[in-house]
Parts: sequence; structure tokens; C-alpha cells
Amino acid sequence: MVNALAWFSQSGVVQGLILGAVLAFLTAILLMNAVARTITTTVNGWSAIRKCGQPGNGVLVRAACAKALPVVNVFEEAAYWTTTVDGSGQTLSGGHGYVLHFPAGKLPPNDAFWSLIPTDIVGYMVNNPTNRYSVGDRSPLAQNADGSVDIYLQHQAPGRHEQNWLPTPSGKFKLTFRVYLPGAAILDGTYQLPSIVKAP
Repeated sequence: MVNALAWFSQSGVVQGLILGAVLAFLTAILLMNAVARTITTTVNGWSAIRKCGQPGNGVLVRAACAKALPVVNVFEEAAYWTTTVDGSGQTLSGGHGYVLHFPAGKLPPNDAFWSLIPTDIVGYMVNNPTNRYSVGDRSPLAQNADGSVDIYLQHQAPGRHEQNWLPTPSGKFKLTFRVYLPGAAILDGTYQLPSIVKAP
């Protein structure tokens, strides 16, 4: 038995098994990423996967959804968008300030609620002095004179508009926008989130 174990450990079989497992893992990641790209829709910098949770999805689509959006609901129950770039395609960074502008009457239509959450690139919330980690339809957001709403996304407090300020991490960050029980205009694709614009 000891001789057999010694031969096994020196034969290269163990190294082969480890190498094979690593290659299989990397191949699976590449496949899931490729599938996720084919089912992702990006408009105004915001990316969404509408197919997750649907009956009849193949194993690769289910795996891609589980990797991108773990424990996600079907799009008809909860619409999720994410972005790491502003409207010009530049990476979001706490070194800049940004504005998300909703024209009057153009907040996301829904039958439940919506929220906007900044995280680090991995997806973890980052501490901030205000303990404000999201804004949404239940936040006391101030309207502009024309009824539009601006959400200010930046690491440092803005000189004005603190009521509509959502603190962001100091480095690169990601935004996740969620709409629960999205309205018909979201479901049929006619409603689109506006671009993130770098503040002047």
C-alpha cells in the first residue's frame, strides 16, 4: 500500500488531476462569461440580463445568471441594471462627481419600489459618514423647478443638493439599479435609464 501511494504521488497523476481541475474551472468561467455577454443588453451604459430565471433556460444560461446575479428574480418581478461607466464610457471613480438626471415624470415606473446602490467593483457596500447606502422612491429627493430629479453621486459631500446626495466609494465603483414589479414600459423596453453624466 505504501509503495502504491509513493508511486502514485511521483507518477504525475496528482499533478495531472490538479492541472485538469484548474483548466476545467477556467474553461467554465470563460464559457459563462461568453454566454453572459450574449444575453446582456446595454443601453446608456446600464447593463441588464432579462433572461435570468426563465423556464427553459439551458444549463449555461442558468450558470451565467448565477455568476452575474446570484439569487436573482425573473425580470418581471425585479429588473436589475448595473454599470461601472459613465455615459461617455469612462470608468466610474470616486475622484469625480456624477449626476443621474431624471426628466419630470420619468422616474422608473413600478408597482413596488426602486433603489440605486453604489458598491465597490466586487459588489460590497463601503462605509460612509452619512450611513446612506442607497436612494430610492422612498427617499425624500428634492425636485428641480421643472419637476425633474437629479441624484448626485460622489465621494465628498456636494456644496449643495445634499438631500439628493448618494455617497460613493473613494475608488472605482459600481452602481446597481433595481426596480421591483417594474412597469410595462420597462418590460417592453421602451423605458431606459438615463446615462450617468460627469458633473462639471
